[in-house]
Amino acid sequence: METFVTFKVSIVLFPNMSEQEARDRILIKSRDLFMKYGIRSVSMDDIASEMGISKKTIYQYFADKEELVLEVIDCRIGESQGQCDIDKERAENAVDEMFKAMEMVEQMFRTMNPSVLLDLKKYHPKAYEKFLQHKNDYIYNTIRDNLIRGIQEELYRPELNIDIIARFRIESMLMPLDPVFYSGNKLTLADVEQQIIEHYLFGIVSMKGYRLVLKYQQKKKKI
Repeated sequence: METFVTFKVSIVLFPNMSEQEARDRILIKSRDLFMKYGIRSVSMDDIASEMGISKKTIYQYFADKEELVLEVIDCRIGESQGQCDIDKERAENAVDEMFKAMEMVEQMFRTMNPSVLLDLKKYHPKAYEKFLQHKNDYIYNTIRDNLIRGIQEELYRPELNIDIIARFRIESMLMPLDPVFYSGNKLTLADVEQQIIEHYLFGIVSMKGYRLVLKYQQKKKKI
């Protein structure tokens, strides 16, 4: 009887929607709330209230918060990888690719609560493990490929140790999310990340690449 009632409630609250569309709607709202307030601070009740549905309806699609967080992270990683692949294809050169990556990361950080990563690590180990896999595999290989491309285009210094620099870039990218770093810092995460990426670029470019960095900086300021 309870299953029947729950099903009826779902139909009323998600009219003309397939099960996948309903799940996606919950995932999008959950992602937005997690990014804005942090994962730990947002309860299933909060999500239900924001969507104007019952918590029971959410549990129809997700067994618990752990499953919901896992799927949100999975979707976010998929979106990020898709955008990176597009930027890589469209980039004029390795430096341009880095500026496109900078724009994507800055956009993400503008709406991101710095506690998100810490919440994952402390309270959602499966989702955090998925993030680490993304970081150590996809992000590492993307940065590595960019370094190789930049050296081939004579925009980066040829003597760079690609593995060391790629791992350095990964860790520096996450630095703004470290509580030790951002506590008391009045700059936004996006501002901090911009400074870090530009510092990284100036450390690896050749003279030819240096001129390109200045060019893209000026172009970015005009937008």
